[in-house]
Amino acid sequence: MMTLTSAFRDSSQVTKLIKLIQTVADPLADKWGRPLQVMEVCGGHTHAIFKFGLDQLFPKSVEFIHGPGCPVCVLPVETIDQALAIAEQPEVIFTSFGDPLRVLGSKKSLLQAKAQGADIRVLYSPLDAIDLAKNNPDKQVVFFAIGFDTTIPSIAFSLLTAAQQGIRNLRFLCHHIRLMPTLMALLVGDDVQLDGFVGPGHVSMVIGANAYHPIAECFQKPLVIAGFEPVDFLQALYQLILQLAQSRCEIENAYARVVTAEGNLSAQQTISTVFDDGVDSQWRGLGVVPGSGVKIKDYYQAFDATQLLSSTVLSLSSAEITDPGYCNAVLTGKLKPDQCPLFRKHCTPENPKGALMVSGEGACAAYYHYKREFCV
Repeated sequence: MMTLTSAFRDSSQVTKLIKLIQTVADPLADKWGRPLQVMEVCGGHTHAIFKFGLDQLFPKSVEFIHGPGCPVCVLPVETIDQALAIAEQPEVIFTSFGDPLRVLGSKKSLLQAKAQGADIRVLYSPLDAIDLAKNNPDKQVVFFAIGFDTTIPSIAFSLLTAAQQGIRNLRFLCHHIRLMPTLMALLVGDDVQLDGFVGPGHVSMVIGANAYHPIAECFQKPLVIAGFEPVDFLQALYQLILQLAQSRCEIENAYARVVTAEGNLSAQQTISTVFDDGVDSQWRGLGVVPGSGVKIKDYYQAFDATQLLSSTVLSLSSAEITDPGYCNAVLTGKLKPDQCPLFRKHCTPENPKGALMVSGEGACAAYYHYKREFCV
């Protein structure tokens, strides 16, 4: 039966694109004396590579570096501790998407706090928090807002909706991060070898293809935006390798049915109404990434959940961070997930030691679920 995704999973197209990639990549790798180093920025792409078995088809002349594009994976310990400090207050109903609940803070996770009696609930939309606040006027409802540029518009819209409806008992604990400052920070560092990027389709839908031009202009690295089906991803990879072979360095869009050059202008306007941009943000595994965060504008301070925190919780020391050091190496491409000494032996989806194993889009979780040679 034909489905909307059938054309993007067509095996004949996959075979054709793999052959094209190999035809271009092999001679280039021979010339350079090493495999081409390609970063798939988004955890969704990492997941797609292994879910559809593309990793078994790629030529050895192409090597992937799994990027930091999973917001749960880079959620810092301090932020989880802040969430716990709010969630365990008796007058609070703490709400969140599901994945962050399993990420460990310095002492425990939100899921463990829920088991100990904290009122923590999973929501599928931040707009649901508005109804929850209306139905519980004697409580403070807090929504744990994380995510990249893709998620920020929905949080900004929910906050504006709550403000327009005069809701006074709803707040947002925001740890949003933006992609472009992160890619720039990766490129400024001298310890990551990258030849080019496969760009995330969903973030690009919001920020637009033009947003990536500094990567090509300032760092001479090509980037091709890709969707999340096999043919989408392989088409983008082929265009990227073709650029390398032709010594070109451009921003190309292989996901034009969704992504435009300018992006979603309405979403960008909503974000700029609610958030100040360019705030330094702490990332798990990467440290402080300058300018990668956002902050609720002073005008909407009444909706900022950090107002519920004491200064002690806001300034937790890095000494309390318990995430394994191996996560940093995986996030920056120095280590493959299966090369981590904890992988599968001590760190599993049921008992994650690091955030990369928590999220379904995390590189370690993708290796665990789909990399065939490690299956027992």
